[in-house]
Amino acid sequence: MPLNDPTDTGGLFVGRRPGTRPLRYRDTPVPGSNRRRQADEWLARLILVVEVLLCLTLWGLQPAAWLWVGGHVQGWTGSVEPAITVAFAGMLFSLFLTLVLVKRLDHAWRLVRRAAGHRQTEGLVERVFVVSTGVALVVFTFWFLIIAGPGPQIAPWR
Repeated sequence: MPLNDPTDTGGLFVGRRPGTRPLRYRDTPVPGSNRRRQADEWLARLILVVEVLLCLTLWGLQPAAWLWVGGHVQGWTGSVEPAITVAFAGMLFSLFLTLVLVKRLDHAWRLVRRAAGHRQTEGLVERVFVVSTGVALVVFTFWFLIIAGPGPQIAPWR
């Protein structure tokens, strides 16, 4: 393979851009005992469940909590503008903080999976985020159409 192969250099550049080198793991890890690998499997599952739960909080719990805080700010100040500002800034802050935590958990999940004997080179953070979005969409649609019911313009009472 030539030294300037685009698949190895990260694109059209002759030299390599920083941070684009392919991942190369040193060696296959030394397998631990069967009991240790089972414990690592369970730990990996636990980390993945926490990752999913954190992603699910992005779609309901966190926005509701920040709207509650915004409502209290409106009560304290008597104005809507600071309430909206606090709620919006808080939602953004908690969203980014949650995504940082999920990304770190995903890295830990990859390491624990490798310790359990799997050849894990990629994480699941993207899939977990997409699945949590789908679950939140289904739950919201069920709530909107079945529990809360459409408004009188869509389905009049009489």
